[in-house]
Amino acid sequence: EKVAIEYLNLCDWGVEASIDYFYDTPVLVDDALLEELYNRYKDPNIDMISVDGITLLCNDLEVDPQDIIMLVISWHMNASTMCEYSKMEFLQGLQELSVDTVEKFRDKISYIRSELNDENKFHDIYNFAFSWAKEKGQKSMALNTAIGMWRLLFAEKKCHLLDHWCQFLQDMTNNQGRTVKFA
Repeated sequence: EKVAIEYLNLCDWGVEASIDYFYDTPVLVDDALLEELYNRYKDPNIDMISVDGITLLCNDLEVDPQDIIMLVISWHMNASTMCEYSKMEFLQGLQELSVDTVEKFRDKISYIRSELNDENKFHDIYNFAFSWAKEKGQKSMALNTAIGMWRLLFAEKKCHLLDHWCQFLQDMTNNQGRTVKFA
């Protein structure tokens, strides 16, 4: 309550501005705690967090690995590849989120989820998702992967034309092979 009043006072009692200021103002994180978190999730054979580490992270955060929240977290980490976080991606992402413990991370989940409601952030997350979901070294992606991404991104937005769009793409690829030409 004390912190809330402080931020409200700083923002002339504007609730929305206070909330934005609170979440946009970086909080110092403990580098030693960040290292501990990284070491908890990192792959024992390579210096990165792979599928098993991300699964453990999901368990610790009490989120389903298929939940869109993991896409938004990966966006915060600026992850270059699906199901992998380099040490730099993970540590910088946690610093950006101002979390250095699992508890702080768990407490931040509702804020992270709310970012999907911000049009500009959703646009950035959408663009990130399709680069992130491509196989390493590929310029395009499999139709099933693209459809899965659209379904994930628009599941909570109740996009009424999504099923028709996905069916159209599947029909087009069934008739013309595995690629769709738009131009």
